[in-house]
Amino acid sequence: MRPFYLTDSAINEFISRALAEDIGEGDHSSLGAVPSTKISKAKLLIKDGGIIAGLELAERIFHKVNRSLELTFSKHDGDAIKKGEVAFVVKGNAQSILSAERLVLNCLQRMSGIATYTNHLCRLIDGTNAQLMDTRKTTPNFRLMEKWAVAIGGGKNHRYALYDMVMLKDNHVDMAGGIRAAIENTRKYLSEINKDLKIEIETRSMDEVKEVLKVGGIDIIMLDNMSIEDMKEAVKLIDKKYKTEASGGITESVLRPVAECGVDFISVGALTHSVKSLDLSLKVEK
Repeated sequence: MRPFYLTDSAINEFISRALAEDIGEGDHSSLGAVPSTKISKAKLLIKDGGIIAGLELAERIFHKVNRSLELTFSKHDGDAIKKGEVAFVVKGNAQSILSAERLVLNCLQRMSGIATYTNHLCRLIDGTNAQLMDTRKTTPNFRLMEKWAVAIGGGKNHRYALYDMVMLKDNHVDMAGGIRAAIENTRKYLSEINKDLKIEIETRSMDEVKEVLKVGGIDIIMLDNMSIEDMKEAVKLIDKKYKTEASGGITESVLRPVAECGVDFISVGALTHSVKSLDLSLKVEK
């Protein structure tokens, strides 16, 4: 099932904006150097091992530039890849291939880097009940693709943006005047605007967990920057009344112990904010 945010209109809008940014009034390098009637073939060469992501997007980009371009895929989104393999071959108008090349590579390389790292972390917690989630720590105007890449890599998307879920973080709680005020104000507001949104609240200590349990009226309790011992105690205290999420500086070395605490979700901002892109290139077949 595709994530709700992956609509045709959203993807097309992204592609249009990105092409306008890159091509502008025209790709003068290709228009000047390459005859308009030239037909060429190019292959996407894989230079890193990992998980490929962004192939469906690449096809859409090529077809947005020139509908007549023909793509033949030997890999599909989510497939494992290794150095030396070819993911697809594109054939058609040479100017069009060149104009689409950089946007295609930029998207594929970053999305594949995210999918690869997501898949790696998912394997580290395999066998536990915890699911790996992303965050809103994404690149402005590229969130759609970064969240998509997490899903391709086997991770779970957290809320997409501010509008599809309520998350009461420490600053919300402090500015509202405390946990009870934050929850009750939010529930009243949602009732007034007739919105049925899930509510998650961040807790920073066992005392705050206890206060949330006393107030109720939420769906998920975030355990933020807690020790393994406190997390285990919190999960036991919550006793499946609400879903639990571990968050806050969770690295590879502690990922498995955190998952074994019994939390439902582990959110890792590094999935999207500090991932190394995979090395891919588009090579013309002479």
